[in-house]
Amino acid sequence: MAKHETSNTKPGYRVVTVLLFTLCAAIVGQVSSRLTASRHLEAATRELALTPVNITRPAASAPTSQFALPATVQPYMATTIYARTNGYILNWYADIGTHVHKGQLLATIASPEIDSQLDAARATLRQVEASLKLAQITAGRYANLSHTDAVAQQEVDQTAQNLRGQQALLQASQAEVRRLQQLQGFEKVYAPFDGVITSRKVDVGNLINAGSSAQGVELFQLSQIQTLRVFVSVPENYAAAVKEEKTAHVEFAQDPGQSFPGIIARNSKSIDPVTRTLLVEVDVSNKDGRLLPGAYANVRFNLRQSRPSYVLPANTLLFRAEGQQVAIVKHDHLIELRNVTVGTDFGSTVQIVSGLNGSEDIVLNPPDSLLQGQRVQVVASKGN
Repeated sequence: MAKHETSNTKPGYRVVTVLLFTLCAAIVGQVSSRLTASRHLEAATRELALTPVNITRPAASAPTSQFALPATVQPYMATTIYARTNGYILNWYADIGTHVHKGQLLATIASPEIDSQLDAARATLRQVEASLKLAQITAGRYANLSHTDAVAQQEVDQTAQNLRGQQALLQASQAEVRRLQQLQGFEKVYAPFDGVITSRKVDVGNLINAGSSAQGVELFQLSQIQTLRVFVSVPENYAAAVKEEKTAHVEFAQDPGQSFPGIIARNSKSIDPVTRTLLVEVDVSNKDGRLLPGAYANVRFNLRQSRPSYVLPANTLLFRAEGQQVAIVKHDHLIELRNVTVGTDFGSTVQIVSGLNGSEDIVLNPPDSLLQGQRVQVVASKGN
């Protein structure tokens, strides 16, 4: 009877065991599923927390750069002509636009005071010359009588001294006459060099003063325009490539679509510390007078670069206190902020002359919040 009861309890034990095992398996599976879901959620959260970026690679720029820069056009020589004597304008002989030659008469000035002073100085000179002749005769007589003891030695010395005084007075009178003659010569105003009159600021009867001070009156402005000086500020990174006697092309707004050859004549040999540019002079021939000084112009250079450079979209640049930077995505998706030197700005693209080797992945439109060493997620890669 006992054996029968034992055999009846075995099936129930197995059912309980199976139920317990099933319950444990369900619990383990549910826990494992939750852990897996938690890990996936954590990974997805980390993925979503990464800043998404688009990247591009720098493109190598051409070894020879062609670019245009705004320029200032000036005459080869220019001067403002002032009066050198006081008076009033008697006549003028050259108006604006008149081509004149060196030594050509431009105007005459009436100076009655100078003329009167010169007449008085000449009269004084004649008087001094007469006194000198008398002093010479007297000194000669006393010198002859000194050997006969007819006159005292003191009188001989006095006559000799009087002669020397008259000679000095003659030199002073002659110098005064020459000074007034020079001032009288300034009554005629001549052109100092060949050129064209670009301004006339006096008319007949105008009272004028000598000199270029605040009281001086400007008579004419004269410019030599057979050759024009075109001044252009070249960025520092191209300074070494600018060579004298090389050719540049100048474009004027008055002649759209046409360029005029020019020669790089000289440069300032110094970088402007404010603009970081080199002042370069380009001389342009203008024998026919077609080109006008003061006109708006562009100078187009064709310069060979001394070292390789790269081109990037302008929207890759970051402007920080450290300078201009780009954000580079390293192989581990970490950000490196690197300083670069920008050469020519082409508008939508910029030239990078230092800081890159051409193999970097550069972030497009980098956010201002991007930090050094920050991990990012690359969304798309755009080649140049």
